[in-house]
Amino acid sequence: MSDTTTTPQTPSSSSPARVLTRSEATAHGGRNGYIETPDHHLAAKLSVPQEIGGDGGVGTNPEQLFAAAYASSFQSAVGMVARRDGVSFGTSQVTAVVGLRRENQEDPSYHLDLELRVRLPGLSREQAEGMVQEAHRLCPYSRALGDRAGVRLTVVDEAEAAGEVSGRS
Repeated sequence: MSDTTTTPQTPSSSSPARVLTRSEATAHGGRNGYIETPDHHLAAKLSVPQEIGGDGGVGTNPEQLFAAAYASSFQSAVGMVARRDGVSFGTSQVTAVVGLRRENQEDPSYHLDLELRVRLPGLSREQAEGMVQEAHRLCPYSRALGDRAGVRLTVVDEAEAAGEVSGRS
């Protein structure tokens, strides 16, 4: 068995890209197992949702973990755009909704269904949509997914946000 080392390249140059930070997590036992990081900052039991044939037991799932990671990364990108452009707003919120879907019944593989719901209080819809588009362009998760993932970007205004909160009772 040979070890293969690859050096990532930046799209615009032939010099190696400098990795600023690296994270690692290990999954054990698939969707009914558990995940952990070497530093033990994250450890979680996994369970399979009933909608895809599991028992829906106690535990998280890859879609929830991805949603949390994508939402926090996108929120950081929104903040980066705001700082760069000198824009201020109230406490922002990014909710990532991650689903699994099948293209057709004959295809056994799952595909991600992704939506980012972004609330930027104090901005006009036009300003918020511009910031969300720019954050999508800069967010490393959005860039990794590329256009093929079809991420839906939704700007949520104050009235919609109030309805979402009151609708959860």
